Amino acid sequence: MRREDIRVLIIRAPGTNCDQETKLAFENLGTRAEVKPFMTVLREQDKILEYDIIVIPGGFSYGDYIRAGAVLGKKLITKLGKYIREFLREGKPILGICNGFQVLVEAGLIPGVEGKYVSLTTNISMRYECRWTFLRFVNKARCGPLSYVPRDAVLRIPVGHGEGRLVTDDTTLKFLIEEDLVVFRYCRPDGSFAEGEYPWNPNGSLYDIASLCNIDGNVIGMMPHPERAFFYWQLPDWTRNRENVTSMYGDGYIILESIVKYVENKF
Repeated sequence: MRREDIRVLIIRAPGTNCDQETKLAFENLGTRAEVKPFMTVLREQDKILEYDIIVIPGGFSYGDYIRAGAVLGKKLITKLGKYIREFLREGKPILGICNGFQVLVEAGLIPGVEGKYVSLTTNISMRYECRWTFLRFVNKARCGPLSYVPRDAVLRIPVGHGEGRLVTDDTTLKFLIEEDLVVFRYCRPDGSFAEGEYPWNPNGSLYDIASLCNIDGNVIGMMPHPERAFFYWQLPDWTRNRENVTSMYGDGYIILESIVKYVENKF
């Protein structure tokens, strides 16, 4: 597939606030990205299959009433489940960023296995965490859309959430690890895992999990925001290092470029 023919659907709901940054990033990658309100997507359900990538961006969809991502997550699977499942059966990727990750968990698309559930709950600090974090890419082969991210790459990506602490039971955690569903883990700048230590693990997630994929590898949820680290001028220290800048991109580019390249080469 030619990159300029790749269509990206970015679903916006009341309370979403990162849709335009996400659109700009995917447009910069040469794709045709569109932001559509959820109600419009509902009216045009069958058109979902015309897209190649679906993104649920960050924010506070429906005010995060009940709990983060719950309302949009249930609406997504009850009202659009038929087309979402067909989209995934075709091997196309869905990316959920921050609130989007919460939405995918609430919809049951991650981890996507009967009897295996995770939850994204209140940060262990009991406050909203907005800070730059380091992530280590640990997925071996399960997550095809991120197969172009270098193995063990350490990326600097920001977080901004109040409910990002991933929790689950011991059996499910073992399943996530053994089945290679863990995509990114929080780490220190040198790449060593955070081992729960704050602030390297900003929310207290079990096993330092920052990102998961589903059992088929094409649904990806991540708490950090790659669209907020896509360009070099979004980085917190770019003015101090402007003389040493060798690329117009930050580490978020690596993640989104991998997803686009995967679609480009697969379809």
